[in-house]
Amino acid sequence: MSETLTMLLNRRSVRLFEQKPIPPEKKELVLQAIHRSPTGGNMMLYSVIEVENEANKAKLAETCDNQPFIAKSPWVMLFLADYQRWWDYFTYSKVFEKCKEQNIEMRKPETGDLMLAISDALIAAQTAVVAADSVGLGSCYIGDIMEKYEIHKEMFKLPRYVFPIAMLCIGKPLESELTRKTSPRFPREYVIHQDVYRPLQKDEITAFEAPLVKRFHPDCNFREGIDNYAQQVFFKKYNAAFSYELNRSVKEILKNWA
Repeated sequence: MSETLTMLLNRRSVRLFEQKPIPPEKKELVLQAIHRSPTGGNMMLYSVIEVENEANKAKLAETCDNQPFIAKSPWVMLFLADYQRWWDYFTYSKVFEKCKEQNIEMRKPETGDLMLAISDALIAAQTAVVAADSVGLGSCYIGDIMEKYEIHKEMFKLPRYVFPIAMLCIGKPLESELTRKTSPRFPREYVIHQDVYRPLQKDEITAFEAPLVKRFHPDCNFREGIDNYAQQVFFKKYNAAFSYELNRSVKEILKNWA
């Protein structure tokens, strides 16, 4: 099996890093890989902010659901869905005037444009993850960057058509992180479908949840008042305060975009 596949199949999130700077040559390789990421129509509808300011990293540790390890991460990057660069480019290139000349309505970026930009940004982020692993670095996705939109907008001077979709914390993993087991997944037959989507059936629930229950709740030791794994996830994640904040924040982003 190739080194790339071995790396992908053994990849895990890393939250404990050696507290030393990442060698510039490794950073450069990761940045080169990001720059060569697949992108819709070669438009590169994403931007990346490297967060070097320690005060900003400490603030992100607070705003991104109170995760202290963010502040201690050697390398923090924000991945942004970005249509602002093209909007500015259109403006400078007198596209609006050309539309008026040809009696064509000049539309503003819409939801579909946002979705495409999000795809570009997430592809770039995953490319960074793979590149970082290939040079001996570990990483952790932080989806909480979508929360607290107003705060993050001000922190990073984000213009109208820029959406912070993901953040990565990267560094050299501590030895203890390298020996942890990889997280289990739902069985593949419930994730990979052939030709058409196949909904989960009630009589498949036991087989469906078995790997995760075995790893995280082998004695069915759910929180008090909870009967099963689905209820555990619902109240711990889906119905948690951070999920409500996530949805509020994204609605604000969409309102600002539209």
